[in-house]
Amino acid sequence: MDAQTHLALEEKVVEMLKTVFDPEIPVDIYSLGLIYRIDISDEGNLVVDMTMTAPSCPMADFIIEDARIKLESIEGIKSVTINLVFEPEWNRDMMSEEAKLELGFL
Repeated sequence: MDAQTHLALEEKVVEMLKTVFDPEIPVDIYSLGLIYRIDISDEGNLVVDMTMTAPSCPMADFIIEDARIKLESIEGIKSVTINLVFEPEWNRDMMSEEAKLELGFL
């Protein structure tokens, strides 16, 4: 996979992650800063490291499955692995400015 194709795929991954929401928060998981790593191999295998706003998030399974289904729909992605990680611990500073504004933190 050439660099241009890789970059285009990564942009599609980010766009798709911006359509995944925690039902309890009106901001997408990417803007919340829950995505720690996006890695696409030359073969089109995608690995995403993400976290939750709290380790006990009751919607974690729903959010991860929603993200997986949407990411698997991207042309050029052959497989999707989503790793749920809790290091570093998520905090409000990881949110985009838009997310902070939307949630009233600015």
